[in-house]
Amino acid sequence: MAQFDVYRNANPGSKSRVPYLLDIQSDLLDMLSTRVVVPLCKPEVLNGKLAERLNPVLEVEGRKFVLLAPELAGVSRKVLGDCVGNLSKHRQAIIAAIDLVITGI
Repeated sequence: MAQFDVYRNANPGSKSRVPYLLDIQSDLLDMLSTRVVVPLCKPEVLNGKLAERLNPVLEVEGRKFVLLAPELAGVSRKVLGDCVGNLSKHRQAIIAAIDLVITGI
């Protein structure tokens, strides 16, 4: 598992709204049994109400998804589905969104 890896959401109750989970946890904490993730949803879920810095649009498997930074959560590593890619090239936008949630800046 690596920071900014993208996983399929294996939860049958939420995967239609949130098809992917983005792992944002530092690799230094890889020994933990949990990971901090941020949901990635389809843009239409937000009805065009995107806050550009808070909800950057990222591409996964050739489709656009929105980062739901305010919905970050800790989950067991066991609940993560298949890894489908890595978004480390968008590190700056992802960190800016999380920073806005945490510090308001």
